[in-house]
Amino acid sequence: MNGLHLIADLHDCRCTPGFLLDAQALETFCVDACQIHGLTVVGRLFHTFQDAGGQPAGVTGTVVLAESHLAVHTWPEIASVTLDIYVCNFSGNNSERAHALFDAVVTRFSPAHLEKQEVERGHLGN
Repeated sequence: MNGLHLIADLHDCRCTPGFLLDAQALETFCVDACQIHGLTVVGRLFHTFQDAGGQPAGVTGTVVLAESHLAVHTWPEIASVTLDIYVCNFSGNNSERAHALFDAVVTRFSPAHLEKQEVERGHLGN
């Protein structure tokens, strides 16, 4: 059950504004990034929210991994993103893969300001 949990708030993202509204593009990017960094995709779901006028207003998406998950939530009205990457390290240390995936996702959103937390989880029997 031991693993690494990377959590971040990305502010003033300088990516193309439309990227924060495009569930399909976000899904493709996130799935590809997980695979590129050696993680095993077993499921995915991305949902576009709409404002009162029926216009796209942000996306919530998750990629379920054999190693755990990636979750992303976009806030286009404030050019922000919340990011959550968790990998289990039970059968092998996936921490390096998690960091590489995290860096790739952060780079794609290009935030002017990043708040990051890194949590080691589930060390049993210590």
